[in-house]
Amino acid sequence: MAKKKKEEGGGGGAPAWMATFSDLMNLLLCFFVLLFSMSSVEESKWEQVVASMTSAFSIFSSGSTSIGSGSLVGIGTSQLSNLDEYYSSMGQSSEDNGKDLIESGDTEKDIAEQVAEAGRAETQEMVDKISEMTERYNIYGDVNVSMDPEGRYVELTVSGSMLFDSGSAALKNDCLPLLSKVGDILKVYSDHFIDIIGHTDNVPMNSSRYKSNKELSSARAISVSEYLVDEKGIDIGKLSWTGRGEYEPIASNSTSEGRAMNRRVEVRIYNSFNSR
Repeated sequence: MAKKKKEEGGGGGAPAWMATFSDLMNLLLCFFVLLFSMSSVEESKWEQVVASMTSAFSIFSSGSTSIGSGSLVGIGTSQLSNLDEYYSSMGQSSEDNGKDLIESGDTEKDIAEQVAEAGRAETQEMVDKISEMTERYNIYGDVNVSMDPEGRYVELTVSGSMLFDSGSAALKNDCLPLLSKVGDILKVYSDHFIDIIGHTDNVPMNSSRYKSNKELSSARAISVSEYLVDEKGIDIGKLSWTGRGEYEPIASNSTSEGRAMNRRVEVRIYNSFNSR
């Protein structure tokens, strides 16, 4: 029997490797589309990336860029061999951008400045309100209201001679109405931290009960604090007391007037940003 002649010509269709290659391209396209859809892209940064890729790999040399109303992605199959270099360069670019952001703006510093400014504004409002209350309670001349330079607290200053006898830490009976009204003011700010500070002049102590002005000033601060807690219901957890002795004068101790000014008790009401 005669052998059948071989069929001339090969089989129809693309080579087998072409199907695998097409699948690879489709998967890569889907991968990058997913990455793009999950990312937050800014137009300026996208244009910088496109320009960098264009100059380095010419991937977008025959295409264009579009962001906002749509997105255009050009793929150059001839650059597949340089894909690993593309990933390396993009990684370095991201690291450099991160360093630039850290160096160009200190976020923590900006936040701290905003908090400090809000605190100063709140303290100024407290000063205005407390000043109005001292006028309403008719103690404006006996209590000096001020704010510290940094705007952290309002300070109420009461003369020590109005509260105590010389060398004593016992509250005078005559001062109790005044101190009661101060306590009413403090109750308005019950959620704020309050600091009671006692001060003296530099005249040496000659009392057998107190060895130094530091002890006397501390005892006076404690006496005021105990009155505010026991009689006015101030939360002791929001209260502290300190004695500074003669070490923080506000006037010269060389005159009797100056020494009288230095003998004082300060009540500091901190704003909500600086309260503990």
